[in-house]
Amino acid sequence: MEFAEYLTETRKQAAALRAAAVAAGPGAQVPTCPGWTVHRLVRHVARVQAQVVLSLDADPDGEAPRTERPPEDWDELLAFWDATLTTMLDELARRGPGQPAWAFAHFHGTSFWARRQAHETAIHRLDAEHAAHGDDVPHLVFEPEFAADGVDEALHVMVARFPAEVAGTVLVHAADAGHAWQVTLTEGGKPEIGKATELDTDASLVGTADAVYRALWKRPSTAVVNGDPALVAALRTP
Repeated sequence: MEFAEYLTETRKQAAALRAAAVAAGPGAQVPTCPGWTVHRLVRHVARVQAQVVLSLDADPDGEAPRTERPPEDWDELLAFWDATLTTMLDELARRGPGQPAWAFAHFHGTSFWARRQAHETAIHRLDAEHAAHGDDVPHLVFEPEFAADGVDEALHVMVARFPAEVAGTVLVHAADAGHAWQVTLTEGGKPEIGKATELDTDASLVGTADAVYRALWKRPSTAVVNGDPALVAALRTP
């Protein structure tokens, strides 16, 4: 996906997240994030995006920028988030891809944040939809191209960061998007992510791109797990 497409997706997913959050109400429980209310969910998204705004001017090799706490009052929180989202998207669009910016781990730059925020917002949109509509949200199906990109991002940005406690190979297959990855887990080492080269793995996670995307983020999914489920469970995302 292109830089501008990520910004468009972020705007689209944020609008849907906001609508679902308002429909659910700030006190509603978020079943996909145990212990969270919708208020906490929106506050989390607003604070993350406020940090992105600061990150664009921060030293790429420096410390993480510290953000102010979003307002507690629901209406003030929504207004704060609206303004923060607009600033973030406007600044990313103004700067364009490939520009310096602080980011976590070994990542950096505006291109990283454009992609990260598209998927951060989409997954939390899914959380808000579950809060508003319960376990079943059939009206929401992520497009195969976007979901497959989200699978790739989850594997390379999130899963690859966390040392594994088990060893084995996992095939991750987003069937309708025509993409497949192989994850090699080594006990005590960080997972290695590559293009799938064989079908004979110790475990597999298979389904539509939408289903695999949700499954990697530990959200309700129709993706199918074959082989050793502990290996699929070891694909960690925050």
